[in-house]
Parts: sequence; C-alpha cells; structure tokens
Amino acid sequence: MRVVFAGTPPFAAKALEALLASAHEVALVLTQPDRPAGRGMRLAASAVAQVAAARGIPTLKPASLRSDEATHALRERRPDVMVVAAYGLILPAGILAVPGRGCLNIHASLLPRWRGAAPIQRAILAGDRVTGISIMQMDSGLDTGAVLLQRTLEVGARETSGTLTESLAGLGARSVVEALAVLDTLVARPQDPSGVTYASKVEKREARIDWAQSNVAIDRRIRAFNPAPGAETAWGEESLKIWEAEPAEGSGKPGEVLASDADNLVIACGEAALRIEQVQRPGGRRMAARDFLRGTSLRRGALLASTPSAA
Repeated sequence: MRVVFAGTPPFAAKALEALLASAHEVALVLTQPDRPAGRGMRLAASAVAQVAAARGIPTLKPASLRSDEATHALRERRPDVMVVAAYGLILPAGILAVPGRGCLNIHASLLPRWRGAAPIQRAILAGDRVTGISIMQMDSGLDTGAVLLQRTLEVGARETSGTLTESLAGLGARSVVEALAVLDTLVARPQDPSGVTYASKVEKREARIDWAQSNVAIDRRIRAFNPAPGAETAWGEESLKIWEAEPAEGSGKPGEVLASDADNLVIACGEAALRIEQVQRPGGRRMAARDFLRGTSLRRGALLASTPSAA
C-alpha cells in the first residue's frame, strides 16, 4: 500500500523503519518542526525526520495541520492509508478523510485503558503488570477509535519508562506491519466505555517525591519518570534527582535518612523505606549513591523534602 506516516520521537521512528523495510511504499512523512535540543539548545530534527532524511523520503514539518497546504500535500500523494505514532498534533477531519483506507494509530496501551498523552508513565505509576500496543482506527476523538489489533507485553518489576518505551516501540513497529498485511480481515472492535482511563500529560510537579507515600508508590514514581523529567527530592536548599532505587526495610519519619554509609543510602517512607542507587545533583551527572555520599555531608538523621527550603 501507499502510506503516509506521521510521528515524531524515537518510538515513532522505530515504526517508520519497519514500514520502510516492508513491501509498502512510504510516500510522505509528517513530523513536528525542529526543536532546540542538547546543552547548546541548537535546533534539531526529530527522530522521525532523521530516519526520513536518511532514506530520502519527502518530509513536511508543519506547526499545524489545520491548513490547506497540509491537506493538499496529503491529497497529492493519494495515500491508501496513514499511519500515526506519537505525532503530537491533532489530525482534523479533513486530514482523516484523505486516505482511502483510513488512518491507523499505534497507541502504547491496551485501549480503552490509558487513552491520552502518557500511557507508558501512567501504566508504571499505576503498577500495571501488563500493557501493550493497540492498532486503532482514528476518528475525531482522543484515542476513541475502534481497535483493529492488540498485542500484550508484560511490565517488568524494575521497568522504567525508558526501557518500557523501547520494548513497546519494537512491538508497535511489528504490530502495524502485521495489521497492514491483513487489513482486509481485521474486525474493528469499538472500545468498551466502562474500561476507559486517561493518561494525562506528565507535569513536572508530579516528579516531586512525597516521602509520606509508601516505598512502593515512590519507587513507581522514580521508574515512571526515568528518563524524564526525573523524580526529584530536596535536601535543604538543594534539589536532588533520584534515578534508581528499590524498596527496602526500615522505618522513620518520612524523608529521614536511615543509613548513609559506603554501601547504603536508605530513606524512610510513609511505609517502609527505599534504598537509593543512583542520584544527580543540579548541573552534575548521574552517579551511584555511594559516590554521591563520598562528596557530601548527607548523614543519618537528615531529612529530605518535596521542595527545597527557602534560602
């Protein structure tokens, strides 16, 4: 089939690579405009744009699809189908109507659970043991279209958003190629309204650790916000990101340092405790907790908080 592809981050780039390796023809790629990135904040093309450029695929980077130009460009390609993965722009009705066989979305959850922008982070925060990929027909709603195909994936006990995204990207890439191969035989199943949950966009404030929560809840938060935005606590006037931890035994005031030695940094939670494995100071690099302790005065009995204290 003749395919138009729309996507932006590495998750979507994996699907584009799979389509390019298949028998289908990718006639056009849509992706988000270049954004500032890296320490120098220089403009950088999206992961999808980079894959398209390497393969010589025509690419458009509109700031919005609500223009005659975008619709005209799409119609010119006369696509059989449009495949969308983590694009980041709303597809208006005029765009949805262009492909003869519709628009398919690769969504990183088992719909109707976790409709929305952050299904991977929300699955980890909720402690889901199973997630997956849904290939759905797009309509005017937010992830409300009928589901054509689903594939499940177990969520590992120490899974982070980074590792789970990578696994789901591979599964999504394989699933969309599979779906296109048997598109005529797939039965569109409307989503069950009783199972709907929403995966709202992650706000930076959510990454602040509330030590009054249980060690299990805080551990999920740390893993859900790795690699971004990073779970954060405060030690006096300084913010401290915690990248890796694991539940441990212990009790004390929420946020109290229970152990601070060559081998252990253990923090009390509202229920039990956490052993901290990897941290990062402002402007620094990620480091093992034991290396962090060698250069600080963080000692047993100190208290960590949700936000830095006033200077």
